[in-house]
Amino acid sequence: MSANWELKNWGNIKVYDLTIPISHLTPAWPTYEPLQIKFFKRLAPNGANGQLLTHSNHVGTHLDGPLHFCTHGCDIASLELKDFLIGPGVVVDIRDIAEDYGIYTSKDIEERAEVHDGDILIINTGYHRYGWDQPEADEVRYMVMHPGPTSEFAQWCKKRKIKWIGVDCGSADHPMNTKIREWMPYHAKMADKHLKEKYGKGLDDFFPPEDYQLMHIDLFPHNIIHAECLGGDIDLLSGKRVTIGCFPWRFEGGESCISRIVAFVEE
Repeated sequence: MSANWELKNWGNIKVYDLTIPISHLTPAWPTYEPLQIKFFKRLAPNGANGQLLTHSNHVGTHLDGPLHFCTHGCDIASLELKDFLIGPGVVVDIRDIAEDYGIYTSKDIEERAEVHDGDILIINTGYHRYGWDQPEADEVRYMVMHPGPTSEFAQWCKKRKIKWIGVDCGSADHPMNTKIREWMPYHAKMADKHLKEKYGKGLDDFFPPEDYQLMHIDLFPHNIIHAECLGGDIDLLSGKRVTIGCFPWRFEGGESCISRIVAFVEE
């Protein structure tokens, strides 16, 4: 089904929520501030409940904005709703090849779904099943062991003019191409071992210093950004072309933002 349609007849539209629940239990990206919440007023005696929240922008389902990794990048409020935050895209299911510390490529994406130039690209690695609210919850696996791409994939994103990417795990970058590689040396050793056994190449080969955190550092100056920690109904949309919408705050000066992400499907 083509996703190049306008939402005129809501009676034929089904909305799929690709957002995970958020609470004080939701883990933020490692070292970032989690959500903290308290009541500052209650129905008795104030007549209304009121809450105060403190959190980083990188907890729960959130959109990394250009300003997050690019000094001259725009803020969240400057991202256009039409033809950027909302637009045609595809949900690609790579669960069949996803593995701890694994690598995925542009070929893996194109073999599993119809990708158009200028798409919004949602990648289902299957690692949302390790999210904090799931029966198989495993924070280390979700944040530290999920698969990720190399520079080949980033170059493909630029070639295909991908608008933004959504992933159902802790980061759009491979965890061993982030600070996590330094913070968790045991897992770095295990990842290096896995890659050498499978490909004959290790972490230093896949992720040389010049490619560090490339999904952020390399792509954000080109305004190719991404959302992290998706989930919800994502398994129901495998391989489907849909209209996708990301709804952050109209956040002036915001480098990133907690967001609601949904897919609209004409049925």
